[in-house]
Amino acid sequence: MSSLISEREISHETEIVWLEDITDLDYVRQSLDRLATRSAKPAYHRNGRMVGYALLGPTAKPSRSSGTFRRRVFWLLPHDRDSVPNGLYARGAPAEAVDPRTLAARVKGFKTERSEGGPPSSAMRELGITLPL
Repeated sequence: MSSLISEREISHETEIVWLEDITDLDYVRQSLDRLATRSAKPAYHRNGRMVGYALLGPTAKPSRSSGTFRRRVFWLLPHDRDSVPNGLYARGAPAEAVDPRTLAARVKGFKTERSEGGPPSSAMRELGITLPL
């Protein structure tokens, strides 16, 4: 879950690589995966699709026991809002979901009104303001 990702765990990130345009995505799911490299595109073994991943800098150390690196991977499932707008997540979002516009290297991101499926108030729309949840 994104709320369980600590700033320390992502402190060696140098870049987020997006595999698709995130402009129209209200949210992406994020997880820390154990991967063999600091920077290669990871293999993807979930249902759905990978939409992005983090690159790690040269100071990132592998696990002593497995030799793998913990890197963030961003993904969506077939029943997520981008594919099924009136489905399970028409309102609300999965626990591990964050608004992709709030993500950056070393920044874990957060939920927003948009990621939760709720429209901002008319006053906020007029001012162009969105608040984190």
